Amino acid sequence: MPVLKTLTFTSLPARSTDPIASRRTKIAERLAEQKALLANPAFVRTVQRWSGKGEERRQTEKRTRVRPWWRTDASGGAVMSIFNGSKPIEFEKGKAAIAVPSKDKLPALIDSLIAAVQAGELDDLLRATKHAAVPKARKAA
Repeated sequence: MPVLKTLTFTSLPARSTDPIASRRTKIAERLAEQKALLANPAFVRTVQRWSGKGEERRQTEKRTRVRPWWRTDASGGAVMSIFNGSKPIEFEKGKAAIAVPSKDKLPALIDSLIAAVQAGELDDLLRATKHAAVPKARKAA
């Protein structure tokens, strides 16, 4: 009991349920995956999943392919987009891509985009792009 007397206790703060903060984190993680994909074209994301029921329930690793967010244009440069879900983020009306002179400049661009996302510079754009709600299936009467 003497150890507990030396500790200072406080109330537990509420968990943050800010959707913009979670989108920031997710996009920063996805941008880091894009940088890893640039370094290693065979990069595969591994995700932990549960499978089975009852006593046979086990945690397994699922390997997911990472699709590149960049394309090479006709002049030899690169064009990169940032996706929120399956939709690209539009930076300006009708402009959802960032032009880069060469593919070699993409890692530096990704680093600056990660910094911008973490600083909250894309929050207004993230609010504008919302995921479409999936309609629920109707039950037959």
